[in-house]
Amino acid sequence: MPIIFDNIEQSLVSALEKTLAISHRSDFCVGYFNLRGWKQVADYIEKWTGEEENRCRLLVGMQKPDQEMVREYFSFTEDELMDNPKALSIRRKLAEEFRHQLTIGLPTDIDEEGLRKLSRQIKEKKVVIKLFLKHPLHAKLYLMFRNDPINPIIGYLGSSNLTLSGLLKQGELNIDVLDGDATQKLADWFNDRWNERWCLDITEDLIEAIDTSWAADRLLPPYHIYLKIIWHLSQEARAGITEFKLPKEFSDDLLEFQEKAVQIAAHHLNTRGGVLIGDVVGLGKTIIATALARIFEDDFILETLIICPKNLTKMWEGYVHKYRLRAKVLSISRVQNELPELRRYRVVVIDESHNLRNREGKRYRAIQEYIRENESKVILLTATPYNKT
Repeated sequence: MPIIFDNIEQSLVSALEKTLAISHRSDFCVGYFNLRGWKQVADYIEKWTGEEENRCRLLVGMQKPDQEMVREYFSFTEDELMDNPKALSIRRKLAEEFRHQLTIGLPTDIDEEGLRKLSRQIKEKKVVIKLFLKHPLHAKLYLMFRNDPINPIIGYLGSSNLTLSGLLKQGELNIDVLDGDATQKLADWFNDRWNERWCLDITEDLIEAIDTSWAADRLLPPYHIYLKIIWHLSQEARAGITEFKLPKEFSDDLLEFQEKAVQIAAHHLNTRGGVLIGDVVGLGKTIIATALARIFEDDFILETLIICPKNLTKMWEGYVHKYRLRAKVLSISRVQNELPELRRYRVVVIDESHNLRNREGKRYRAIQEYIRENESKVILLTATPYNKT
């Protein structure tokens, strides 16, 4: 009778570890491969030499790319539609997906050690990794080969991908396969796909992804890190400047630096749901926020709620009238009484927002709850970042 590995009573990783310890090579086929998940089996592969009969072959069937890439992938499933340029394009994009994996979550010493070990094992041919492109392949198969005349091949078949959750966490279903005829048929099935024309070696792509990441076995000069940060910030700035256009009503009222501030802030507000405008007094935070709210009114049909100190309500009402905003101005002193009954506003501007630094305050909690319930985008205005340490 086969053993069931559901990662509750029996974990798949423990079975793989025991079997790898007495094996001389392995073939893995997975639908999704997480670079950090490799550390669960890396130590058992380390003892192998990298010779053809003493290595791990890893066949990756289908990554988790973005929707556009999924459409491309499925459009190339018929053999006559696939060609070298298309295959190389998919390989490059999936290599980028591996790089993206390394940006998720906080780096740890254990992750760093595991990733460096994977890079070294690939370079030493202890691990060879290919990407299967002929058609979407979601199989999860682990085959281990050992010097045993009775059971030379041991297999594990089921739902677990080569990821930390797939090998250790609940919700999986796998069984061991020990029958000699069945394991040989599975080995033949793997070899057929491994040798398929549209099965491409991606080992060099993975080496580059790891060796150019935070896990690389080298020190980076602080100046290079500084340049990298500046490059990413400038990328976001350029994205905002090209993505959003200012309403005509503001063309004569905004200075050039204010126009750029509006466009960059619009990008942040659109992608992150919030932005802080922290210029010093006198640089036009109010008109910048007004233009920003008007962009989201025109482009996304969103109305604005403006929360401000009582002495600024008339000023804001003047801006609302002048620039024809569909907006309500609410004194911060009235938020506790009025916000619970107020209709939905999808953009919330909070002027003098440093007054809400106390998270235990009743006003803070009333505004926070309103924003959460209505999924509002938030524009914070304050000069405090420049005026205080």
